Amino acid sequence: MSLRKRQRSASSSRLAAFCSPPSPPPPSSASASSPDSLSFPNADLLLRLHLDPSSPDDADADCHLAAAPGTFLDLHVSSAALHRSRYFDALQSDRWSPSPFAAAGGRLSLTVAASPSCSRPFHAHVEVLRLLHTLDFSGAIRSPGDALDLLPVALQLLFNDCVKACIRFLEAVPWSEDEEARVIDLAPLLSADEAADLLARVSPPPIAAGPSSAAGEPAKSPSEAMLHGLINSAIHGHPVHAATKAFVAMLLKDYPSRDCVHKVLNDAFESRLETIQELMGKYASPDFRVAVDSDEREAIQRFNLHSAALNVKHLYWLIERMVDLRVADKAVRLWSDQAALATDFQKLLSDADMWRNMTPGLPMLVTRCTLRLANSIVTGETLVPRQVRMKLVSCWLPVLNVCRGIVQPMHFHKSTSNCQELEEAFLQIISTLPVPEAQELLRQCLGFSTRNVDDCPHLVAAFKTWFRRADRAPLGGDN
Repeated sequence: MSLRKRQRSASSSRLAAFCSPPSPPPPSSASASSPDSLSFPNADLLLRLHLDPSSPDDADADCHLAAAPGTFLDLHVSSAALHRSRYFDALQSDRWSPSPFAAAGGRLSLTVAASPSCSRPFHAHVEVLRLLHTLDFSGAIRSPGDALDLLPVALQLLFNDCVKACIRFLEAVPWSEDEEARVIDLAPLLSADEAADLLARVSPPPIAAGPSSAAGEPAKSPSEAMLHGLINSAIHGHPVHAATKAFVAMLLKDYPSRDCVHKVLNDAFESRLETIQELMGKYASPDFRVAVDSDEREAIQRFNLHSAALNVKHLYWLIERMVDLRVADKAVRLWSDQAALATDFQKLLSDADMWRNMTPGLPMLVTRCTLRLANSIVTGETLVPRQVRMKLVSCWLPVLNVCRGIVQPMHFHKSTSNCQELEEAFLQIISTLPVPEAQELLRQCLGFSTRNVDDCPHLVAAFKTWFRRADRAPLGGDN
């Protein structure tokens, strides 16, 4: 049932209560208990509260068992104060024949459902009746629990001023998770206008139908938009980068919807990758190299390469998050399909003076991105088809070979370590491919060998594995 229908149903129930006189109270049994009666100023009328003997749900069963059948509470009330409730106002009007007072033995009666508090089953009703006399809403409503206890009774008695006071208080203060659940349960009893401000806090507005952008992409959900903004802030929008990145990483890890996190990280990865493609494309463009003078070209190239290095660093952080959450499959597919970008990086690395003077850390950053994705395949954290695995090695193996030739003579220990780890990861991936494809790629890995054959046991092991498989008699099929 929709919320609007439930609201109409709730309004109908309240209207029915307004229009029907109360049933006469059941005769008090000998075992019935009557607490001390309460009296309000200017009392001229007796109101008896009866505890409903039936249990509305299992949660209240203990409360009903604890109260003796026929438990009631007498209150001496002011008939003038009761007129503030449309329910009591109707009961005191002359529209009924016979009079409800006569039918009830000269007093008013109200049936009360068991309270969640077994020790005070009449508490909420007494407090609402007190407010009918005092209108001291600020004194009675001091917590969300108070408002949530009083609101159902105020709705039952059609005490509009109390309903408004409860809603105004709830709208203005924080709620616990349990209190939020109670608000959601009560919302269908409210009119659409009454519930609007409360429901706006606990659920997002409906997403408008149709595309939200010129590209025709569907609008992001509020959660997606929030996560997207957090990722942007973690990458480049907050002055304390490390702490912010750690916090956002924790939120992404703990977020319950893997699909939402997957989509948001994919979008961020694609956006960052497109930026890197654009910057490296400008660097490698022959038209740009002849269009401007040397000084201007150097300044622009320095800016483009610095920006590219920064974005590769951000891309690596995204890759780490995606691998950790096991949602890096699309990232692997996209990275394996970057032949043009890999060629641009090779052009840069062939211009040693350029990258060493402007972005000396760029080769290591690119290697780390490829290594993280390759290792995730080797460990089974990311599962992709063999065509994608083959393309990843084919695309980035030439870049690795150029990097090896650059960093080893310079004795960059960390870069050398990354290169060797990537060699091992590529050889492991090659071992997952069919024999013909593995043969083709292994030939391109001969550069992994060094002057001392003892320095490349990973390459020796890869070739031994391939020869063992290639020399085996065919298996399966008609053999």
